[in-house]
Amino acid sequence: MASESSLAEKKAKDNPEKATHYDNSEEETEDNEFSKLRFPKPWKWERWFPGGYNRTRMIKFKNPETMYKAINLLAGIAIMFFGYDQGVMSQVNLNEQYQKHMGIYPIKNNKRNTAAEGGIVAVYYGGTLIGALLAGSLADRCGRIKAVVFGCMWALLGAALQTSAYNIAWMCCARVISGVGVGAIDCVIPVWSAEVSSHQARGAFLAFEFFLNIAGLALAYWLEYFIDLNPNKEMAWRVPLALQIIFIIFLAISINFFPESPRWLMKMGRESEAIEVLKATRSSDIELELRGIKRVVKFELETSRNNHYMAMIFPKDRYARQLRWRAILAVWLQIMQELVGIGVITVYAVDLFQDAGFSDTLSRLLAGFNNLSYMFSVIFAVITLDRFGRRSTMVWGAVGMALALLIAGIADKYANSQSPNKKEYGIVVAAFTFVYTAIFGATWLTTPWLYPTEIFPLNVRAKGGAWSVVGWSIGNGIITMITPFLFMAISYGTLLLLVGLNIFVIPFVILLYPETSGRSLEQMDTFFNDGGSWNVFKSSKQIRSKGIDDWRWTKKLSEEAYKDIEAGRKGSQAMGMQGDEEKDANMSWRKRPAYTFKRKASNAGLM
Repeated sequence: MASESSLAEKKAKDNPEKATHYDNSEEETEDNEFSKLRFPKPWKWERWFPGGYNRTRMIKFKNPETMYKAINLLAGIAIMFFGYDQGVMSQVNLNEQYQKHMGIYPIKNNKRNTAAEGGIVAVYYGGTLIGALLAGSLADRCGRIKAVVFGCMWALLGAALQTSAYNIAWMCCARVISGVGVGAIDCVIPVWSAEVSSHQARGAFLAFEFFLNIAGLALAYWLEYFIDLNPNKEMAWRVPLALQIIFIIFLAISINFFPESPRWLMKMGRESEAIEVLKATRSSDIELELRGIKRVVKFELETSRNNHYMAMIFPKDRYARQLRWRAILAVWLQIMQELVGIGVITVYAVDLFQDAGFSDTLSRLLAGFNNLSYMFSVIFAVITLDRFGRRSTMVWGAVGMALALLIAGIADKYANSQSPNKKEYGIVVAAFTFVYTAIFGATWLTTPWLYPTEIFPLNVRAKGGAWSVVGWSIGNGIITMITPFLFMAISYGTLLLLVGLNIFVIPFVILLYPETSGRSLEQMDTFFNDGGSWNVFKSSKQIRSKGIDDWRWTKKLSEEAYKDIEAGRKGSQAMGMQGDEEKDANMSWRKRPAYTFKRKASNAGLM
């Protein structure tokens, strides 16, 4: 309290013109209320889980910026392992020695073996779903670091079992176990890194994180490609699976030397440790952030009955219904990410290129270079997300992908015919497959992972991340299960089906998803509190009728409009232009259609 009083005095001295208005009585009241909170007791089973945060073991740097970089690097390596683990099966499935061990040889034109191949890949996502739900709960009970170590233990066991598998039942069990670990890691790491590190250079870190994610996928592919050149085909599929262990052991050991989430420490009543972590990871003054964390923790403890999965699925009050609304948006967005077809292209790229008429060797090379192109396209996500907003990025990304797939699908039809130009058509298939993957990397790859962190309140952020992974698991599981059948049954029609799915997701994005770009978490709460409708346009009208300045939730909020709203100035850019309808009515009939379309597209946040 003494330090806070001296801080107040210092502020008064530095700002004499505001000294008469400064009153720390509100802060003192908050501190008194916080000190009277009943903090949860440590979970009785916590000591049975290995690892965890220890203030004496935590690494310390003189410069907090160095700690920030170290945290982001570790998070990036974890995300890279996620990409590696997801892509490692792409060429393992093509190994004849592997197919014989699994009892699925030959796969081509064999329905039973085709189903088994898809099943081995798909059961992994059942594991990720379970792992995400377990870790989302565990992270709130035992802390973020223990939850990550928990995931690493499962992933380590799964990797060892996959490497040593000798039959399909063995491999399926190993895939599920590995999925539990990866789902846990993928659920907790983004939450941990967001809560521990500062919020500086957020867009750059987002690009870096997903760049490493696809780098992991590309690394898995090229390692398998070169290992496959070895005549020992047994090692060609076992070694890439075994290399997962390097990532897992490094992550499981190193994360124990990093700081725990200050928000979780504060929730457990460990305020001095939370302050120590904030000082180690922030280069600026921590007082404002510390008070924000205390308010969030106070709210979380007061609404703890809603901070579990069943309350979010079967809500009993208005606040819980808002959480369910947010959870459904997060789950469905991840499912749509898979419906647009990226799993088909990345996992079964070699089959796609072979179907277009390329040789086995050239198909493998094209698939590898497609992964590299995919990796570098992620850099453009920083531009698309920050400049155009989430809604516009997803809508126009889906339009671009649909066009690329349409051209590739039509070309694939002729590449499979007896046309004298079938080779040229095959080249068109390859070119527009590259275009499709690049568009996805620049638009849809990042948004479904970023969106949940922007719509969930801090008190349920870990479980919000879990719901996001649940949606990703459902979408991936379905797509990877049916894709082998699709290629066998309708060949080039698979690409045309994906065209339809890309068009299918567009109305959902336009109607259901509010624009989060440029808005704070408090503003997002305004939408879910005052909107009252799943239709973003209807919600915007309802919010406007309540006299709230920031009512146009279909559009990105500009920095100028945000400052106007924060300053309480009416008539800001958030209110939109007045008289648009009158201007539309007075427009020349020749110009009116184009103007009306442009205005409506702009109002929808698409231009």
